[in-house]
Amino acid sequence: MALPQNIPTGCKSIDDALGGGIPLETISLIYGEAETGKTALSMQCAVNCAGIGYKTLFVDCDATFSAHRLSQIASGKLDKIAEYIILMKPSNFYEQSVVIDHIADYITKSFGLVVFDTITSLYRLEVSENPKNTFRLNRELNRQVAALAQIAKTHKIAVLMTSQVRNVFNDFVYVGVEPVGTRVLKFWSDVIIAMKPTQDSKIIEAVIEKTPKETKKKSKPLCYLKIDEKGVHEHTFH
Repeated sequence: MALPQNIPTGCKSIDDALGGGIPLETISLIYGEAETGKTALSMQCAVNCAGIGYKTLFVDCDATFSAHRLSQIASGKLDKIAEYIILMKPSNFYEQSVVIDHIADYITKSFGLVVFDTITSLYRLEVSENPKNTFRLNRELNRQVAALAQIAKTHKIAVLMTSQVRNVFNDFVYVGVEPVGTRVLKFWSDVIIAMKPTQDSKIIEAVIEKTPKETKKKSKPLCYLKIDEKGVHEHTFH
């Protein structure tokens, strides 16, 4: 079975804006504050990838991957879906580097997706513990993401990264948030989706900040998503 050009997210407005979902041969970035559905949406992509017969390498850098949550998103098909998801859990930034350097040894033609959740958490921890090495660590993060971009192209798979955010100030005035390691992540990402909380904790605002060139739009598509037990879904206001 031939792998389609996109991995569906399960959210129609996002899939429509991206020409069918997370595109192959590219890096996609989902960033946002805690509890904005980043991990759930990543799991949903892995479940959808399994649904079309392809495996996912899910790299859990936060040690927050939940089999129970996966079961909820898989909607009773966990036994079948679990065979298609390979889980790895690096415990520090060095181990994350090793995973990336050997990723070609893990994935075969049966893979369609690689997920890094969260690509910047172990990096951020290392920077906080060794601030004098920030320049070297930034350079290593850049090398890692560049390697993932190359893997996406050579293996014709989709790479999906999630990232934490940091507050941005202009002349001491709060202006918003941006991904940790912003320059590196945004440089290499072909798709960027910002997940933002709303007044309703179950409703998320998703802004598609960057789309592939072939689906380029003048405005940044905006959609609202609902987080529930079954995952992340389209939300319409009545």
